[in-house]
Amino acid sequence: MAAVITAAVTFPTSKSTSLSARNTIVPPSDRVTCFKKVVYARDLTAGGRGGLAVRAQVIATEVEAEAPAAKVEKHSKKDEEGVVVNKFKPKNPYIGRCLLNTRITGDDAPGETWHMVFSTEGEIPYREGQSIGVIPDGVDRNGKPHKLRLYSIASSALGDFGDSKTVSLCVKRLVYTNENGELVKGVCSNFLCDLKPGYEVKITGPVGKEMLMPKDPNATIIMLGTGTGIAPFRSFLWKMFFENHEDYQFNGLAWLFLGVPTSSSLLYKEEFEKMKEKKPDKFRLDFAVSREQVNEKGEKMYIQTRMAQYAEELWELLKKDNTFVYMCGLKGMEKGIDDIMVSLAAKEGIDWVEYKKQLKKAEQWNVEVY
Repeated sequence: MAAVITAAVTFPTSKSTSLSARNTIVPPSDRVTCFKKVVYARDLTAGGRGGLAVRAQVIATEVEAEAPAAKVEKHSKKDEEGVVVNKFKPKNPYIGRCLLNTRITGDDAPGETWHMVFSTEGEIPYREGQSIGVIPDGVDRNGKPHKLRLYSIASSALGDFGDSKTVSLCVKRLVYTNENGELVKGVCSNFLCDLKPGYEVKITGPVGKEMLMPKDPNATIIMLGTGTGIAPFRSFLWKMFFENHEDYQFNGLAWLFLGVPTSSSLLYKEEFEKMKEKKPDKFRLDFAVSREQVNEKGEKMYIQTRMAQYAEELWELLKKDNTFVYMCGLKGMEKGIDDIMVSLAAKEGIDWVEYKKQLKKAEQWNVEVY
């Protein structure tokens, strides 16, 4: 059971489409003014003499060696209990409906990113950190239905409207010119960004357990995202700071690093700033805007550049067993972050590659890059 405070959503945009007023998300004069109470099913030693004694010991040892080893049950640190995967598959997708689709990057941003909300009527019981698949309409050049594309979910399990009946995505429109000078449009991203309210969409999933939140409400959660890699972290942060749950009250530290090329590309900036205003002692927020910011050496401010400014502090946090790192976005970011950690670990005689393996095994280092 959870009493939910549903936050309003703001999207800095000049272009948006939505259904009737009942589905329009309220402006954020106060992001916690809409109250809804919902039912929230959550998915919890004898001795002897001479040779006789020796023989008895050997026999006992042999018996013990032959006994089957006790099966060790794995206890996940993540919120895995009751997690549903693959309820809907490509051959039998769920048919949702677009409720809202709005551009959330500025007109001068390099590329368009859209926030969209689909109805699920509670039939897709996803968890924060999971993904869904989308099958775009139409057929490919061989006349076969298009294959699904996976997208990280950008809403908490309660959804943007707080009723557990919607799912949200954050999608960048893929458009580029190939080596032949031809304009190429990504099939699924353009399908989604062009969706109008009321249109149907075929959804599969939910899928994934890698990015599930930790169970520990006192954990330190470090989130590293670039571009639309912000999606799972928006879902985390809504649960932490915009909702009240009887079975979850976040009392740890959430630290978000978000990397984008320009300030007009910053996604959900107003939401995150509102969270920081509400809980300044529990939420830290750092942006890395590569085309507009530089560090003290004059280097472009990529996400790893921003993290380097807090390198010692981050390393100390990583040595704690209740610190969890989540990384989502462009694959190139991983190497830059590894480079920082290699030198920090080396100062203490630690091999970062091996240490990272230990973190992964303990579910404290979680990566979803593309």
